[in-house]
Amino acid sequence: MTLSQQILWGSMFLGLCFLVEIILLTLCTVMINKLIERWENKGVILATAGPIATALAFIVLTHTIQVWIWAIVWVMYDVLPDWNTALYFSLVSFTTLGYGDIVLGEDLRIFGTFAAVTGLLAFGLSTAYMVALMTRVFQERFMS
Repeated sequence: MTLSQQILWGSMFLGLCFLVEIILLTLCTVMINKLIERWENKGVILATAGPIATALAFIVLTHTIQVWIWAIVWVMYDVLPDWNTALYFSLVSFTTLGYGDIVLGEDLRIFGTFAAVTGLLAFGLSTAYMVALMTRVFQERFMS
């Protein structure tokens, strides 16, 4: 794969992962807004823990889907030999852990780094989402 192809395809799969994250975090926000009244009627613990637990579940789902997207790419394009290796490499890259026991050939190294960039940005967005949510929840519960 040429450098421009690696950048193009890497950007496309990065964009797909962002689309997944945006859609699921939006659905999470809609769900939390719909459930907040029910939680408030059941006490302060559920009203506080409900939104946080819901957001964490959505974030874990979002990141899992993104790791699977990259694993599918590795298998679909015959970059890695099997699902176990593809999932392992995808997760290690996504979390930027990078053990180095599995490496891509020179013609795919730039493309492979997009999985790490996806993880960095996804964790950043998820962290910002959680901070905003928890700020809102704590202000509503303890500052009013």
